[in-house]
Amino acid sequence: MSIDLEFAIKKDIRNNPVIREVDTQQKREFQQTVTIVALVVAMLLFWAWPHLEVMKSGYKIEEVRQLLEDATARNRHLRLELETATAPQIVDERARRTLHLVAPTEKDTIILELVQPARPTNTVVADARRAGGGQ
Repeated sequence: MSIDLEFAIKKDIRNNPVIREVDTQQKREFQQTVTIVALVVAMLLFWAWPHLEVMKSGYKIEEVRQLLEDATARNRHLRLELETATAPQIVDERARRTLHLVAPTEKDTIILELVQPARPTNTVVADARRAGGGQ
């Protein structure tokens, strides 16, 4: 025996909005909490900002120091290269090897002596200027 029983249950649902009164005490406490949290966050930001700027400056200083060390090492290397390239022995050797130059002999050497030129006889203006008489 099978008995089919159907039940229909009706629930009375009211869709009327619930109107609550504004709790001024709770609203004031929430505003105070938000204000305190905002102040704490602002204080932390004002403390952290300069600290982070100091750290960034420190990193930049270290980077510039490293660049200076690299430039100084490069400068030393280039000066050593220059001194090596302009050393008289190396220049002489390179001139003999690549340009096939030879050292001059006494026959090829001319010695010039410095001779004072003779002064003309009418140097009155030049003598007066040397003596301090005019400019």
